[in-house]
Amino acid sequence: VAGDRADGRGHGRTLTAAPPPGTGLSGLITDFAGYVSAVPTKDEQQGNESQVRRDETEAERLDRNYGELLQELRVAQVGVQILFASLLTVAFSERFRQITEGQRTTYVVTLLAASAATAFLIGPVSFHRLVFRRSQKQHLVFNAHRMALGGLVCLMVAVVGAVLLILEVVLGQPEAAWYAAGVAAFFVILWFVIPVVSRIREARSG
Repeated sequence: VAGDRADGRGHGRTLTAAPPPGTGLSGLITDFAGYVSAVPTKDEQQGNESQVRRDETEAERLDRNYGELLQELRVAQVGVQILFASLLTVAFSERFRQITEGQRTTYVVTLLAASAATAFLIGPVSFHRLVFRRSQKQHLVFNAHRMALGGLVCLMVAVVGAVLLILEVVLGQPEAAWYAAGVAAFFVILWFVIPVVSRIREARSG
């Protein structure tokens, strides 16, 4: 639903209701409308079925969405850069020559996952540079959203792999595998399950 009303300066502004975000994991991946134009207050939810949204144009909404996404990416980039740099130095240590074939495989998978996470999390910057001033902000936000999710998945794999590699040296198997599985489960629950459950509950209550 779209309509015009005057703001405090006497100019008309267009209010556009964003489509409802998808629910579940599929909606999290395919529907970048997870960036909706506003979050209604409790009073608006109870007293206004139309759920009044922020007084902003589509271009302003996309700018805000991209700015919020960049802030999130900065947090993730710090972690993956530190992890990636640490993994690169491991191969040149004396102890690395003594690791088993299984540990070597774990290291390779972990290093590749950290590389992929780096590519995903920095990808939105490259995308923005290449489409700059070409009126593709909507595509930028959509693709950056997917890159961020891919980066988080790869970062999770890299962290779990690093934990497994270190614990194999310190504790050996099978203790290392059990601890790494617990770390993986913790990441999945904290990063994915809880947000998806929150989306589903919000959709049902709305």
